[in-house]
Amino acid sequence: MAARVVSLATSVSISSLFLTKLKSPNTNTLLRFSFVVTPPLRYRSRAADRKSMAHTLTRANLGLTQPADLDAPKISFAAKDIDVVEWKGDILAVGVTEKDMAKDESTKFENSLLKKLDTHLGGLLSEASSEEDFTGKAGQSMVLRLPGLGSKRVGLVGLGQSASTPLAFRNFGETIAATAKAAQANSVAIVLASPESISNGSKLNTASAIASGAVLGTYEDTRYKSESKKPVLNSVDILGLGTGPELEKKLKYAESVSSAIILGKELVNSPANVLTPAAMAEEASNIASSYSDVLSANILTAEQCKELKMGSYLAVAAASANPPHFIHLHYKPLNGTVKAKLALVGKGLTFDSGGYNIKTGAGCLIELMKFDMGGSAAVLGAAKAIGQIKPPGVEVHFIVAACENMISGTGMRPGDIVTASNGKTIEVNNTDAEGRLTLADALVYACNQGVDKIVDLATLTGACIVALGPSIAGIYTPNDELANEVSKAAEASGEKFWRMPLEESYWDSMKSGVADMVNTGGRQGGSITAALFLKQFVSEKVQWMHIDMAGPVWNDKKRTATGFGVATLVEWVLHNSS
Repeated sequence: MAARVVSLATSVSISSLFLTKLKSPNTNTLLRFSFVVTPPLRYRSRAADRKSMAHTLTRANLGLTQPADLDAPKISFAAKDIDVVEWKGDILAVGVTEKDMAKDESTKFENSLLKKLDTHLGGLLSEASSEEDFTGKAGQSMVLRLPGLGSKRVGLVGLGQSASTPLAFRNFGETIAATAKAAQANSVAIVLASPESISNGSKLNTASAIASGAVLGTYEDTRYKSESKKPVLNSVDILGLGTGPELEKKLKYAESVSSAIILGKELVNSPANVLTPAAMAEEASNIASSYSDVLSANILTAEQCKELKMGSYLAVAAASANPPHFIHLHYKPLNGTVKAKLALVGKGLTFDSGGYNIKTGAGCLIELMKFDMGGSAAVLGAAKAIGQIKPPGVEVHFIVAACENMISGTGMRPGDIVTASNGKTIEVNNTDAEGRLTLADALVYACNQGVDKIVDLATLTGACIVALGPSIAGIYTPNDELANEVSKAAEASGEKFWRMPLEESYWDSMKSGVADMVNTGGRQGGSITAALFLKQFVSEKVQWMHIDMAGPVWNDKKRTATGFGVATLVEWVLHNSS
């Protein structure tokens, strides 16, 4: 189906939906290539786009803010088999563990590679590392301009006590990128002091993780700054981890996933006056158009959602001047038998005021509620990566019920009863528990696509942040097989997840005296009752998992989005590919 975006110029009266119980619808030595990270969000950056989208993006012009149209940064990666002392360029960056930094009685390195470098530098490297108190701790770095090598500078980058996981090597790549940025380096070579500690089977993944980290560490979202500097780093050589077509393929995979993570970051970073539901729908359609050989888009208007009886979703959207857009991207492989049908469902609140239960007080994070579409950002990022990778044997539906949760005379009120598209009724006892209301209809829609497995992602509860902190997402599923699949995908991606219990006895707190259920229980076990609520809208024939990513969607220290979830989703889809 051709990609399309249809918007309503005026608000749709949908209040009658909420009070009626409705029936469910039937329904080698050298490898070289370039990473081109295409800046994805270019709303109205071209005159034609401005003209065609003007009637749908009236609120997007609030404050006259538009993202800058930046040139795409490019990094050329090469895998080389070359002696480190012969490499020529700006920085030779060596990854070292704390064990690698061990020295003998004469304060000389015991590690063979470091000893070799130090010999060519007349002992200055060991001397400087002692003076700088460099011990190889994770994230620690030291860059010196020393004569004696082909490189202008030599840098030591700490890996901690040991390094064996994708997360550790991705962080290593990011640290090198930051080091290169500080030194204004154009070219970098990356080598591990102890490459023999990496098994042959792990070298491909290690090189991929380092490359991905270098891309993500180089990237900086400056679209909304009046001045920005272009990235200087344009060439990275990876030494000592092999060469050949398999490595080339793996680095190409890192390119696709890194580009998708950057899309996810840009979506979440974009403010609500720019990233409206219509703008998100436009971005989804652009993804489908870019990979039209395997992706198609169907964007449903409020009127079409009304026909599908999505009373729960439409109730959340009712107060906003920006109409809702229900996004459905469909991936079908180029050829071959489809062995698995999957759905990825992302919460798509482009802004969440809390509604009449407005977010107030310290810690309510209302100023960050642009990130309440972090789940949809992960889903659309995954769609972009899957469109590039084109895995065989798997069909994927990417689904987002995009809208805003605002306050107006047409808005959803506490005490209202709304009816979801599967006929179940919900008493709204808190308008700030709105994400689950939109996901309810999105999950029913996903089940109606005939899928075998569904993973939904949402910045759903503050309770999950309290339980797991800012870096770990909670996963909830009654299916052990699906839990194992996603856990393995997370391990490969370097993202952190923790399985939480689905305690059925907690459902008692979600019962209503006048409807089938309320939309929120008490404070205790809040992330669990939220997951139990979503479970009511999933067919028993479908394997389902809910991911609460409220913590890791945002890096509070860096004040920017993380792109969390994209890498794990892509790994999971590939796991289900033939």
